Amino acid sequence: MSHIFHRHCHSELPYAVSGEGAYIIDQQGKRYLDGCGGAAVSCLGHDHPKVIAAVKQQMDAIPFAHSAFFTSEPAERLADALVAEAPENLQHVYFVSGGSEAVEAALKMARQYFTEKGETERQYFIARRQSYHGNTLGALAVGGNQWRRQQFDPLLSPVQHIAPCYTYRDQRDNETEFEYGQRVAGELEEALLETGPEKVLAFVVEPVVGATAGAVPAVPGYLQRVREICDQYDILLIFDEVMCGMGRTGHVFACNEDGVAPDLLTIAKGLGAGYQPIGATLVSDDIYQTIAAGSGFFQHGHTYMAHPSACAAALAVQSVIKEEQLLDNVKVMSDYLFSGMRERFAEHAYIGDIRGRGLFMGIELVADRETKQPFAAETALNIKVKQAAFERGLMCYPMAGTIDGRNGHHVLIAPPFILQQAQADELMDKFTLALDDTFKVIGS
Repeated sequence: MSHIFHRHCHSELPYAVSGEGAYIIDQQGKRYLDGCGGAAVSCLGHDHPKVIAAVKQQMDAIPFAHSAFFTSEPAERLADALVAEAPENLQHVYFVSGGSEAVEAALKMARQYFTEKGETERQYFIARRQSYHGNTLGALAVGGNQWRRQQFDPLLSPVQHIAPCYTYRDQRDNETEFEYGQRVAGELEEALLETGPEKVLAFVVEPVVGATAGAVPAVPGYLQRVREICDQYDILLIFDEVMCGMGRTGHVFACNEDGVAPDLLTIAKGLGAGYQPIGATLVSDDIYQTIAAGSGFFQHGHTYMAHPSACAAALAVQSVIKEEQLLDNVKVMSDYLFSGMRERFAEHAYIGDIRGRGLFMGIELVADRETKQPFAAETALNIKVKQAAFERGLMCYPMAGTIDGRNGHHVLIAPPFILQQAQADELMDKFTLALDDTFKVIGS
């Protein structure tokens, strides 16, 4: 009997005992191709020697020093490296231990920024339906994942949620992709005017929506229009790149592809690639200088922020990605995987859409391709796909509630940046077999 409080109380999980590149190996010696990076985390696979050596070296030097007393070389160098790649207005980095903490810090920074300016009436955030920003109460409140929010709603701050940018479901027949993007971006202005711009702190958005909707990228022009509206009404723009950032889309920061700079940007997952727990909030110089010139103190903090060993791991991860030119491989393998998947499933009865960027792919499953009718929620299709793939030796990330928090199913594919063509073929083969297994069960 396990004394661990697992994610599901009735889980009987295999033991992960070793890693080999893109594979995890259990206690029986079974190999699992990590086609989702756990949760888009393990971008370098599971045994990169340079990262492991960097962690060991830092542990030998000093594993931890509290950030209220000391800084450390790995933290300083990592901050320098991140700022060098970030949109030029983002000049400061606040290190935490994960994505939810990064978002929570960004929300508090937004509030303190305006408080330092004397605009204390600002207290509301605007975000999008079918988004996910983390599991702490502040992050959960701005998120639009209804399943995760439901039982905690009484504890959550009020947040206005507008439409996502979700062309597969919501683009009208009589509008272009660009026109659609401008229309749904316009909902931000409507929400601001309804609430009162002087009461709003920020708009929170994922440049490419992750787990909740399945790798849905913003259409061209959408984020530019959002930036214009934020500037017009003097509110902050927060990009949540916890899942889609740090190379996942083929760019260090996903927003670099869109040419739009936020005021605050959150990262985690691929930052440390799972070798150590780490996240960060990147902060504009304006926000930093406003706080520095005012109280001089951000009223927030965590025990393990800027943890030297975690920063050493993340610095090594980012160095390896650059030295081994892995973002080039992300782009090459993205083309191979997307073209292979779309060719393979072009006529598949139950695949409605294949979307995403880089090595970040969402596959939406439907009961009817023509009408886009989803499978009934009661089918628990996401659970069946995950189980079938796992039995075949493939890790993928299926989710339910794609459309509105209850209806719809998708599968997220987010393999490591070291993926090779033979492994991409293996991924597609095993995924095909897993779908066959699943729909045999559904059909019976």
